[in-house]
Amino acid sequence: MEILPRNKKLRSRSTQMRSEPTPQERHLWYDFLRAARPQWNRQRIIGSYIVDFYCAKARLVIELDGGQHYDESGLIEYDRIRTEYLEALGLNVLRFTNPEVDHNFQAVCQKIQVETERLLKKPFQKNGECL
Repeated sequence: MEILPRNKKLRSRSTQMRSEPTPQERHLWYDFLRAARPQWNRQRIIGSYIVDFYCAKARLVIELDGGQHYDESGLIEYDRIRTEYLEALGLNVLRFTNPEVDHNFQAVCQKIQVETERLLKKPFQKNGECL
């Protein structure tokens, strides 16, 4: 399995974020992802970013976005750059808003499950090449 870049200086921040999740992160983790297979990680460092959830087998990142991600133009651009970086590493990114998790939890879980299964069935590709 390919080793992803990791800024080790973010380790303490990642640990803090795991111990202080948002209500939506807590709900998705404890009520779905923690027991889901394949295994998921919380607050995983990838490069100079900390992603909310990551499944290495499926190469899938889940990001939960609070309202500030849509209200502040700087965060919209930051999220775009972040997603482009993760995709350049051959990762797939699913984004959900906090209201989606709050009001459509089953649909969010189903979308994650369907995408995970789809990714596990296809060969890994990076830069258009099968590896």
